[in-house]
Amino acid sequence: MRARPFRQVDVFSGVPYRGNPLAVVLDGEGIEDAALAAFANWTNLSETTFVLPPTPEGRAGGADYRVRIFTPARELPFAGHPTLGTAHAWLEAGNTPRDPGTVVQECGVGLVEVRRHDDRLAFAAPALRRSGPVEPTDLAVFADLLDIDPARIADSNWIDNGPGWVGLLLESAADVLELEPRLAELNGRSIGVVGPYPGTGEHEHPQFEVRAFAGSAGVGEDPVTGSLNAGLAQWMIGAGHAPEHYLAGQGGRLGRNGLVHLDRIDGQVWVGGRSTTCITGTVIL
Repeated sequence: MRARPFRQVDVFSGVPYRGNPLAVVLDGEGIEDAALAAFANWTNLSETTFVLPPTPEGRAGGADYRVRIFTPARELPFAGHPTLGTAHAWLEAGNTPRDPGTVVQECGVGLVEVRRHDDRLAFAAPALRRSGPVEPTDLAVFADLLDIDPARIADSNWIDNGPGWVGLLLESAADVLELEPRLAELNGRSIGVVGPYPGTGEHEHPQFEVRAFAGSAGVGEDPVTGSLNAGLAQWMIGAGHAPEHYLAGQGGRLGRNGLVHLDRIDGQVWVGGRSTTCITGTVIL
């Protein structure tokens, strides 16, 4: 065991302690898998990441680093807020990407681009592993877990990019905020719920409210979720439920104020936001 550089980053918020925290170990080499999982369980955050050198294949593809992403319960092939928070911490530590302006992350779903835009970072949403309509029997189960009538679900779609998300569209943001799901009964299911605010939205004010019930991650409700917002944007923009550029709010029921920027540019969805470092130092691993 030895001291390793560490940062705790608040993602999707330019104001400390209002977004989704992420633990980042900037040197994850030589740590056994069991120790990685144990540390992530100990931090008890939605995710903890470990930065490693890219594999030979990743380096050949342009990767600047490789990242492993852990929840308190398991390892994920991809997650959104860890992608942005890790890139933020890596850049802040003085690292320079091979391609100026673009960081290339290697993870379980392959290579993911992260671009800088003003004071924000944005990642290219990876392709969905599962998409398409939700079967009525599954929809009934999800509605029951949310304690709502299935008729209140305006539309639904599988939007799995790694964590297993299903997306449910409700009629309004107020409907989303009122939900009282039975989190203890999720049993590994990951349900994302979204609803529109009235009007077209103003500068830095969200047009949609999102909530993430992350049973597969073992965290109950997640404060602000990049992977879910990525999948929701791919589905909703494609289906005409959302414009090509919009803002989503998340975390209000948990006392947070996350803001996610969603943009579809030349067919590619980008998911972005601000990040703030709240803790810096070392950890013994």
